[in-house]
Amino acid sequence: MPALATPLHQEKRDAPIHKKLGFTFSTLLLLYPPMTSDLSPNLNPAQRNYNGVIVLLLINLVVYILDHPLQLPLNFLYLNHANPAPYQFITSMFCHANWAHLSSNLFMLYIFGRLIEEEEGILGVVSSYLITGLVANVLSWLLQPGSIVSLGASGAVFGLFAVSLLIKLSWEWRRIIEVLVLGQFVVSQVLGEIQQLGYADGINRIAHIGGALAGVVLIVVLRRVVGSSKPSES
Repeated sequence: MPALATPLHQEKRDAPIHKKLGFTFSTLLLLYPPMTSDLSPNLNPAQRNYNGVIVLLLINLVVYILDHPLQLPLNFLYLNHANPAPYQFITSMFCHANWAHLSSNLFMLYIFGRLIEEEEGILGVVSSYLITGLVANVLSWLLQPGSIVSLGASGAVFGLFAVSLLIKLSWEWRRIIEVLVLGQFVVSQVLGEIQQLGYADGINRIAHIGGALAGVVLIVVLRRVVGSSKPSES
């Protein structure tokens, strides 16, 4: 996730982090159908390939290999808080400081990204990752000015936490169990970040919290759009 409060040439990482909406991502997929049926969110889980999650994982992994083992000069992809280039608000969420940083984020992206993709398809998981990660980076930049750099996927991952929980809200008993299990984890993670705000340990907790809030707002907005777009019954 974006890393926090570090001098411009010394990047730090953040700490590792261990139905349907009716008309939302699924409806958008119907409006813009995939080229092959194996990308459809309506397939049996055993038939899905989770292509959106795999693509996100691969991008993060390839950027890490280019940045670290191959040591290509990719610092320009990090979010420079002193003078950010617009593209850095996106590219920085695919960069990581070291393997431990990458590993924890990939694990959480895989788990929670799959939960979203099985509900809302490729468009759902990729949009959730990019939108919540972007909001997390913008808030991090606005609230943490100065000569620091940010990098990492954790802002987007916290966004996936919130989205994966909210899209499963239902009174169906299986969904209730899922929400309880997911909810206790997500809430504990977010509360932990809030409680440690202000710690000068190089962890970008503002981006974590911003990503989670972005996920909540994203689902709330989509539900309102859905509700207002439905024809009223006479």
